[in-house]
Amino acid sequence: MRNSVMKPKFRKPPLTVRLAAPRGFCAGVERAIRTVEETLAAHGAPVYVRHEIVHNKHVVERLATMGAVFVDELSEAPDDRPVIFSAHGAPRAAHDEAAARNLIAIDATCPLVLKVHNETRRHAAANRRIYLVGHANHPEVIGTMGQVAEGAVTLVETVNDVAALEDHDRPKAYVTQTTLSMDDARMIVDALKRKFPGIVGPRKEDICYATSNRQNAVKAAAPGVDLFVVIGSETSSNSLRLVEVAKSAGAKRAMLIEDAGAFDPATLQNVSVIGLSAGASAPESLVEGLLKALAEQRKLTIETVETAAENVVFNTPLRLAS
Repeated sequence: MRNSVMKPKFRKPPLTVRLAAPRGFCAGVERAIRTVEETLAAHGAPVYVRHEIVHNKHVVERLATMGAVFVDELSEAPDDRPVIFSAHGAPRAAHDEAAARNLIAIDATCPLVLKVHNETRRHAAANRRIYLVGHANHPEVIGTMGQVAEGAVTLVETVNDVAALEDHDRPKAYVTQTTLSMDDARMIVDALKRKFPGIVGPRKEDICYATSNRQNAVKAAAPGVDLFVVIGSETSSNSLRLVEVAKSAGAKRAMLIEDAGAFDPATLQNVSVIGLSAGASAPESLVEGLLKALAEQRKLTIETVETAAENVVFNTPLRLAS
């Protein structure tokens, strides 16, 4: 009788996962996605969306399979189908074009971005020189600058930009993009206040609650981790900021990935503690997908690091609700 030889069972090395909370979808993103879904339900396909509804390819691809058509400009949309403005907001010219064509226009702009739009128009009406703290070419920045006449807003991206500003002989005000690094924005705003002591700002900061909450959670989870992974798109400003925050908060390494398929298992070499978060436009299913992939390589111990509870919900846009 042949002696059977038992092969030793492979034992997965341990991995501690610090799961930052809150993470993922914010109320503005949930509202924007819900707006597309409800517009499709009410009007049927196709429904046209000006730009990506949010910066995440998985969300965009799912909505596209349901009948959403994403276009760069309104001229690509026919007159007889609904058009939705994305969560990032749009210049007044785009809204004016929709009105002139009598389109069924539905505005899914995040209410917190609309707050910045309203501030910008109010400052322009008061003849103030407006400084916008933000990143060039981001859709939110383009939309905010497009709320008022060309030249009324000066974009400020860095503290060095502030130093180069001229002191125009008129009242001044500032607004900020909602998805900035809190620390970077604070430094730039402080520099503006030093240069222009009478400058007017928002009563409540423009950086949105979700951006602040996700950055604070990453700050709490990042110290001492070997690798911090943020799930999100390269075009997502708030996701990119989370990577920066993780690095500055003490993570030895930090990286942004689109999904589990973009994560190389070799990256886990010499990693015993990993941090994990997701940008405000990344669905929780992508986090679950990465955890599943990690569990195939390691024996996981998951620690949730929660710094805030979120219960914010934004109502459906009025045009759709009516």
